[in-house]
Formats: sequence, structure tokens, C-alpha cells
Amino acid sequence: MVPALSLPANLSLVEISGAAGAPWRNLFTGPAREHIPYRAGTQSERNLLAAKLDAAVTRADGAVLLIAEGASCFATAWWARLSPASYVSRVAGALFFEPIDEQGESVETLLDTFASPRTPLPFPSIVLGGEDRRSMLAARVRALADNWGSGLVASAHSSDARPMRRTRGVIERFTAGVVAREVRTATTLMGRVRPIR
Repeated sequence: MVPALSLPANLSLVEISGAAGAPWRNLFTGPAREHIPYRAGTQSERNLLAAKLDAAVTRADGAVLLIAEGASCFATAWWARLSPASYVSRVAGALFFEPIDEQGESVETLLDTFASPRTPLPFPSIVLGGEDRRSMLAARVRALADNWGSGLVASAHSSDARPMRRTRGVIERFTAGVVAREVRTATTLMGRVRPIR
């Protein structure tokens, strides 16, 4: 059993996924989390998904850490590239778990479904996936990470404790970096604000 990671108090978690019981869900504790079910089979469902993401991000107290899994990674990247800056600026970072599922929709189909400008995401992100670096799947995961401007960390979707411990360590370092970045930004902004006399 891998101990849960307690998120910093000023970081809210918004999950976008269709799978229940994913091992990474047990990596987080804390009340500030919201789950958005992934449904994107039609244009209406995609629009509703984007509206739910807008609402969850604007409703959150403080900065938001997005966590997506599988096809919802594509939906999250699409949302981030096309949403107004006022929503996206509230996102401190994102974790993308196993964006390519060999049994799921093809990458080409998902890229067509969630077509968006080919620009890096406007916040730091990590793609966790592609355990076997020599496989064709790993090469496609690397290409996605490059497309999104994300870091890439090999991880395993396994109940085995060792890969989950490694994943937990990566997330711990990433969230610490995200919080440090938020503090630096707030300090810089406060330095620019002149006190009213």
C-alpha cells in the first residue's frame, strides 16, 4: 500500500476521467477535489464537458491541479488551448495519466475530436505513461508530451506498490514545484502593487 499524498491547502484538485477505481486516485487525500466524468461522444457532450471544467476551475478555492486519464487527457488539452485566459490562468499544473489506451480510441481519432492549435499548454504539465521506452506506444506518448509541452515520466498503471511509489514521488515533486511557482508569482504581483495612502 502506497501512502496517500496530502495536497497543499491552497491547491484544489479537479479530476477528469471515465474510469472508476484507477490506482492513482488513492494517491491523493484532502477535501478540495472535484471529479468530472468524461463523456465526449457528441459535440453536445464535449461542450458540456468544457462547461463543467470551466465551472470547476472557477469554483475552486485557490490554484487548480488538473488530473486527467486516458482520452480525457486530450479533452483537457483541448479545453486548455481554447478556453479564455481568465479560466486557464487559475490552473497551476496538470498531470496526464496514460493518455493512450491501446484498447480505446485511436490517437488520430482523439486528435480530430479534440482539434486545437498546436501550441504548448499554458501551464506546467507531466505525462505519466509509456513504461517500455522501446515500444511504439511509448514513442506516441513522447510525441503527445512534446505536442503539449509536457514533461514525460514513465509510470505503470499497476497495483504493484513499486511503480506507484515512484509515481507518488514524481507527483510530490511536481506539486511542490507548482506551489513554489504560485508563491513566486504572488510575491512578484504583490511587489508591483503600490500601497494606497
